[in-house]
Amino acid sequence: MKKEQKVQIIDSLAAQLQATPDFYVVNIEGLNAEKTSRLRRECFAQNIKLVVVKNTLLKRTLEQAGIEEMKLIFPILEGSTAVMFTEVVNAPAKLIKSFGQENGKPVLKGALVQECAYIGEDQLENLINIKSREELIGDIAGLILSPAQRLVSAVKSAGSNMAGIVKTLADRE
Repeated sequence: MKKEQKVQIIDSLAAQLQATPDFYVVNIEGLNAEKTSRLRRECFAQNIKLVVVKNTLLKRTLEQAGIEEMKLIFPILEGSTAVMFTEVVNAPAKLIKSFGQENGKPVLKGALVQECAYIGEDQLENLINIKSREELIGDIAGLILSPAQRLVSAVKSAGSNMAGIVKTLADRE
């Protein structure tokens, strides 16, 4: 590979890293062409960008980015490496688990999600449980609306109780 091609790949990865700073490093070695194609289609459907990259080029890209947590990713850059870039932080973890159960691969090597490094396949469940931005907004909205909903239901139930009491008193007379 010529130096110009390497620089172009590094620049492309750096631009992708700027656009989507959350990424997963996975091993897809051993998947045949059909399974790899299916994995790519599923990634595309979930808005995940899957890039197979040389470890040295990925390492240079991470060094250029200069984020401290990325240095924790360096030891896992061995063997075959693919990178999954995403905006929904837990989508690749769910895909890795579901696709991996059927095919044995991809295997999570590590991830950098929300400025935290997750190293090793044992971190997959932790990554699946991370809430996306939309889920967090929904939880916050639910917490904010909860007291108001309780107040409205209490007023409604008190009103129906009052109506029942008035009707009972009216029926007695």
